[in-house]
Amino acid sequence: MGLTLPSPLYIFGAIVFGLIGFVAYRHGKKAAVPRVKWLGVALMLYPYVVPQTWLMYLVGVLLCTALYVYKA
Repeated sequence: MGLTLPSPLYIFGAIVFGLIGFVAYRHGKKAAVPRVKWLGVALMLYPYVVPQTWLMYLVGVLLCTALYVYKA
């Protein structure tokens, strides 16, 4: 049918980056810092569009680095 399941490493990364994104979104919303809020949204949603595991981790680390730089 052409449907392949992601690897356990991919699922683990998606969960970890999703949780980090959720925490960042809540913090950005509470502190009224839109950049942190939108970085959190990006962290929560990007695993749905990135097909390779190594690319997901690369983008996640870059977004987390941006979140650290722009933290409130």
